[in-house]
Amino acid sequence: MRFRHNLFNLLLVSICTFVPQAQVWANSGDWIVRLRGIGIVPDDSSSVVSLNGAGLAGTGVSVDSQPTPELDITYMFHRHWGIEVIAGTANHDVSLEGNIGPVAAGTKLFDTWVLPPTVTLQYHFLPENKFRPYVGLGVNFSTFLAEDASGALEAALGGPVNVSMSNSWGWAAQAGMDIQLQDNWFLNFDVKYIDINSTAKLRTPAGLLAVNVDIDPWVLGAGVGYRF
Repeated sequence: MRFRHNLFNLLLVSICTFVPQAQVWANSGDWIVRLRGIGIVPDDSSSVVSLNGAGLAGTGVSVDSQPTPELDITYMFHRHWGIEVIAGTANHDVSLEGNIGPVAAGTKLFDTWVLPPTVTLQYHFLPENKFRPYVGLGVNFSTFLAEDASGALEAALGGPVNVSMSNSWGWAAQAGMDIQLQDNWFLNFDVKYIDINSTAKLRTPAGLLAVNVDIDPWVLGAGVGYRF
């Protein structure tokens, strides 16, 4: 009986020794860099366009979708928890809905570069798995650069148009998955929703046009990453 008990213990030790143990892929202090191709798809809405403070019924604006590259860096301060900083920029067209005098519906009003640095706190569910899903919640700051009125708008209004857009603070949420490839390399798939709201002001020969725009894009991404 004692012999069988000792034999059982020996077998148990042997199994524990030779069966591969789960390894935690990311540890506290690790850095993770991802490069993605993303599609920015605005879930946009707007107020009516106003002219010199008076709302113009039946008007509004829309924001187009755009592809662009995106770089993000994550610092893991725990095997389950990380902080991600997201950097990227894209140029978007803003077009008119409804008619404003000689400016017809569908006319491109202007384009602008959107710079939306975003920071999220992430939770990684399965750090020891080949398939590692995560979720994140954070804050976004968006600024708008090089706003440029379209030639069609300036031709319709008979003169130059100056465009400006206000900065935006909002929340951001994400869900994604890293899929192990080899060594420190992995594939990444990621979806974000970002709360971006701005007021556009267009100083025109006819007066001041203004509109509040909720851009609120879905950001759909796929790419590769590397752990340091």
